[in-house]
Amino acid sequence: MALPAKKKILSISEYFEMEEKAEIRHEYYKGEIFAFAGASINHGRIIGNLNAKLLQKLNNKKCEPFSNDLKVHIDEFDFFTYPDILVICDKPAFYKDRDDTVLNPVLIIEVLSESTKNYDRGDKFEFYRTIKSLQDYVLIDQYRVHMEHFEKNKDGKWLLTEYSNASSSLELSHLNLEIPLKEIYERVEFKK
Repeated sequence: MALPAKKKILSISEYFEMEEKAEIRHEYYKGEIFAFAGASINHGRIIGNLNAKLLQKLNNKKCEPFSNDLKVHIDEFDFFTYPDILVICDKPAFYKDRDDTVLNPVLIIEVLSESTKNYDRGDKFEFYRTIKSLQDYVLIDQYRVHMEHFEKNKDGKWLLTEYSNASSSLELSHLNLEIPLKEIYERVEFKK
């Protein structure tokens, strides 16, 4: 009888070396890596729309949005991931000497897919909540008009606001801006 193969545990330096050569992106969690699946056209449109709006609305502020390719490190969980969109205010704090891995996002946005929605709402949000700088976490449904906005209040509690009406606006009070849902979902086509 053959024994099951052991999973290879990578060091963080091995992960970075592999990631620099990889054609696809991977999350890192306690020595294990997990590949990201490809994105749908709706996923891409939502990220593009939202990133463009954030760039426009944050133009005269000390905050800057980034999409897809900048990693976030969460030390408490030995975790590295690529949020769909993140916003950093003031100067970025980097993981060690890496200019591709940050520690201080104030806003993280994830576009949900069927395969990631439970993870994004569950374990991943638990990990994200340990980031001291994080003030807002937004989950966007790509299959219908629906968003979940978790906002940290002054007592450190996370409050949920849901949006399901295309005529409403996502309100990001920590950044002092609003973005109409119809602009976030522009050109997104839902299956009937």
